[in-house]
Amino acid sequence: MIESWVEDGRKIPGLVMNYIRKIAVRAVQEKGYNPEAVVDILGLSRSCIYEWLRKYHKEGMAGLETRAAPGAEPQVTEEMELWLRETVLETTPNGYGYDTHLWNCAILAELLYHEFGVWVSERTISRHLVKMELSYQKPHYRPVEQDPEEIRYFLEEKFPRIRRLAKNIDAEIAFEDETGVGVSTRYGRTWGERGKTPEVPATDQRGNYNVLSTVSAQGSLRYSATEENINSQRFIGFLKQLLQGRTRPLILLLDHASFHGSKLVRDFVRAHRKRIRIFFFRDMRQNTIRMSRFGTKLKSIVLENSQCKINWI
Repeated sequence: MIESWVEDGRKIPGLVMNYIRKIAVRAVQEKGYNPEAVVDILGLSRSCIYEWLRKYHKEGMAGLETRAAPGAEPQVTEEMELWLRETVLETTPNGYGYDTHLWNCAILAELLYHEFGVWVSERTISRHLVKMELSYQKPHYRPVEQDPEEIRYFLEEKFPRIRRLAKNIDAEIAFEDETGVGVSTRYGRTWGERGKTPEVPATDQRGNYNVLSTVSAQGSLRYSATEENINSQRFIGFLKQLLQGRTRPLILLLDHASFHGSKLVRDFVRAHRKRIRIFFFRDMRQNTIRMSRFGTKLKSIVLENSQCKINWI
């Protein structure tokens, strides 16, 4: 039984055809064989040898290599890829009416359809994002209210003076803050440039479960939680908990939450001046700087690589 490829050269594997073409052309070019005699021996059509010779004269032996078929036109064009990259890096889904700041392939596929009228799968979107050196990662949340000048003033001018005072009176420095849980959960990942953490806008709204907390230069994190709104009385109660059993004075750094500067709080601090001092950030503009906003720069100044100890009070 004769193998089918003997009578149909189209069934010969591409790698084998590479060698057959080169052997046939060499037989004609270097050994002087008649082209038609060569293809007759090989059992191939007469037009093959002349096409091979034409490619050889134009491109050399490289022209005789088997080339893959071009395939179908890509669904996602270069224009679409550019749009995807700019959309991921310069905008958030919130700007398109979605209730999230984090990109995912489902949202991008939907927007691509609305923009270009082309439906593609989430896997296709993912493949093109990876091709453009984007990766799916956990973002860094950048507060929209943050004031870079205020941060510079605090780090370079005010905080060094507070540290000198703390050294003179042998006091411990701690940053105090309140946070709400339940309004805007910051979990999940989004797409961004590989090796570069993406930033997305974040809100400072308080939630239904309120937590008061301090982190000190010794690496001690202390906190207290309540389901009630935080007011002057609740804040003073937290200060009393912080002072309980304390042997060293405490310097607290606060933002300008209304209850922080109330008469009740000031009177309490004045009555316990030898045990507690408070300082405020300058011109907070709706609490622009909070304990969680300084990131690694502030941690390197305050915590100085100490191991954090957590205490519930």
